[in-house]
Amino acid sequence: MSSSRTQRVAFQGEQGAFSEDAALKLLGPEIQLVPRRTFEALFRSVDEGLADYVLVPVENSLIGAIQPAVDLLNKSSLGIVGEVAIQIRQLLIGCSGAVFEQISAVESHPAALAQCGRFFAAHTHIRRIETEDTAGSVARIVQVGDRTRAAIAGRRAAEVYGGSILREGLEDRPENFTRFLLLSGQDKSNGQQIEKSKFDTNHVPDQQPKDINHDR
Repeated sequence: MSSSRTQRVAFQGEQGAFSEDAALKLLGPEIQLVPRRTFEALFRSVDEGLADYVLVPVENSLIGAIQPAVDLLNKSSLGIVGEVAIQIRQLLIGCSGAVFEQISAVESHPAALAQCGRFFAAHTHIRRIETEDTAGSVARIVQVGDRTRAAIAGRRAAEVYGGSILREGLEDRPENFTRFLLLSGQDKSNGQQIEKSKFDTNHVPDQQPKDINHDR
């Protein structure tokens, strides 16, 4: 990176979200992560001066396009300058003292819930609650302390908020990957462009824009 200033990367969700994992995998720990509550807020981050880059999930190997994000991407003037795919492992996370047998409701982002269809088909008594974020759901579950409710999220979220892992591997298939695009407001010719191509879990390179490379 030519500048000594730490680059700010916005993502949708709270600390511990899968998007945070993706940002760290693509760009390393030297970046400043900027959580944004909604996709709409995420796409405004560069224009509002809150971030230099935006990392957005666009498709998943189990459920296809992350449509709300794709719709905003198609309307956005931000240029695509990098991409990364990460494997998604969905965990059922409760508050301290919770046990699986007592869980009657599970909350998470709609995409995460959709990736766990077989789990819900096998446990029809468990109610699904859609929220805006996987990690934020864990934070709320832990804070409230209701032992009948749980959240679906990744391991990082459980570690960040002190959640209790009740079940692992909730995703319908272990070959569960999400593709993320890194967006920038810079001139598109200055960054490496990634086509909005069909998702392929066998070949999804981690492509980092040249101007965000940190000296290591």
